[in-house]
Amino acid sequence: MHEILDFLSVNGQPVSLWALLLLLLAGFGAGWIDAVVGGGGLIQLPALLLFPGITPVQALATNKLGSIFGTTTSAITYYRRTSPDLKTALPMAVTAMLGAFGGAGLATILPAAAIKPIIIAALIAVLLFTILKPKAGELSRLRFTGTQHYVRAIGIGLVIGIYDGMIGPGTGSFLIIALVTVLGYNFLQSSAKAKIVNLCTNLGALALFIPTGHVLFGLGLAMGLMNMLGGYLGARMAISKGSKFIRIVFVVVVAGLILKLGSDLVTGS
Repeated sequence: MHEILDFLSVNGQPVSLWALLLLLLAGFGAGWIDAVVGGGGLIQLPALLLFPGITPVQALATNKLGSIFGTTTSAITYYRRTSPDLKTALPMAVTAMLGAFGGAGLATILPAAAIKPIIIAALIAVLLFTILKPKAGELSRLRFTGTQHYVRAIGIGLVIGIYDGMIGPGTGSFLIIALVTVLGYNFLQSSAKAKIVNLCTNLGALALFIPTGHVLFGLGLAMGLMNMLGGYLGARMAISKGSKFIRIVFVVVVAGLILKLGSDLVTGS
């Protein structure tokens, strides 16, 4: 047990068993939420920041390592059971991966607080739209065809990829609402595509964070195993329950994101 806790140390500081158990629980919950609607970083990042000595960039980077296990598992589960449109998902994913790499670079030099007010305003708009438009996302009604469709999909991938690399929490939620409102997919199809894109944004961010030494592999791998389990169960539940269930969880998670980021803004966290 001592050897395991040493492997999970943070910048040479030992990790307590209770802190490890809390992180594993957070990893499972984050994996489940991410698989359904995104926003698992709302749980994982605060859990990581509870460890003494961890820096915000290390927490963001380690969160990406843990998340990639869950997003990979849920992306495979969605792909096998819903057959998402890869002609849309793959161009979005590639562009998002490049955006996440650039966003990760910005994360090392820019304070996240500088853009939190914009993010909160966007989340409030997303929440109001989802509540006031209860029929949105129930059925797929694509709004564009041909080149217009793919240009908008690539644009969504780029913008949200940059955000994910730079900050992270709520990425899946932003992807889903953009796919619903801009392109016209239902919530289930949007969730399936969002997992593929989110997997690539995590890869893009890690492509910068790993070489620069910001990833704490012990904590990231431990959290990743639980994230994988939560992602598998969450994806199966979302597929079986359908778009209405995803919409309900989506509203709850986005409201939680608004409260969390709003609290951070007020307290200066």
